[in-house]
Amino acid sequence: MHIETEKLNDMSKYKVLFVAQEIVPYLSDSHMGQICRNLPQGIQEKCREIRTFMPRYGCINERRNQLHEVIRLSGMNLIIDDNDHPLIIKVASIQSARLQVYFIDNDDYFQRKSIYTDKNGAFFADNDERAIFYARGVIETVKKLGWSPNVIHIHGWFSSLVPFFIRTTFKDNPLFTDTKIVCSLYNDDFKHVFGKEFVKKLKHEGVSDKDLKQYKTLDYVGMMKGAIDFSDAIIVGAENVNPELLAYAKKTNKPMLDLQPMDHYIDAYGEFYDELVDELVNEDAIK
Repeated sequence: MHIETEKLNDMSKYKVLFVAQEIVPYLSDSHMGQICRNLPQGIQEKCREIRTFMPRYGCINERRNQLHEVIRLSGMNLIIDDNDHPLIIKVASIQSARLQVYFIDNDDYFQRKSIYTDKNGAFFADNDERAIFYARGVIETVKKLGWSPNVIHIHGWFSSLVPFFIRTTFKDNPLFTDTKIVCSLYNDDFKHVFGKEFVKKLKHEGVSDKDLKQYKTLDYVGMMKGAIDFSDAIIVGAENVNPELLAYAKKTNKPMLDLQPMDHYIDAYGEFYDELVDELVNEDAIK
């Protein structure tokens, strides 16, 4: 009984980091944006401690949404392909939800007024670097906060490199020792193929050639297969998910939550997190 009580106490205190590609109301309404808006609120209302991140795309109106820079978290430079890029952290609140959102910003990557494509619909050539900067920016900010998440839940391809860096470059960081990573799969495919330099840009300390195998396809499926490989559990977050990804996820035999109805997904996701955290508690007990 004593052990079970300790487990429940541990579970009641656990922390969830949400890394989102898009959140309503900062971007136009979408299925993913609604999930990333309501899920953190719902999990917070279940008395979990949460942090939520998204990119500060140039189309987000800072004055209307009351974004302001967090000076104590800004100021670091991230090196991508031998170039320095200042990391700027901003924050805003959704008052009705008592929800705070951190924004990863940089003048080189996030000043343009469209999100992933130019005015002619062409995929930005540096979207690979932008995704790298976002993933590393989130991790470095969490490190500065000194905040150790029990669960990291990523949403969308733009967030998909977070598991890769957590399990390679930052694998020995004690903040992430007891972290379970959840990857949601959506219908956010793109057809662009990145340049061969993409793999080189991912090569950081702690990254082996084996770690890079999925990314050598230089495309959406490769990025998401990499996210699946470096995650501990999978959630089907939308209809019409790429069938190759679904089949691949199922073959991994990792814990997997099927698509949930919109009136139930917050409870289902919360229970899924509980199971992962309970698994962590059991692992610690064995140690």
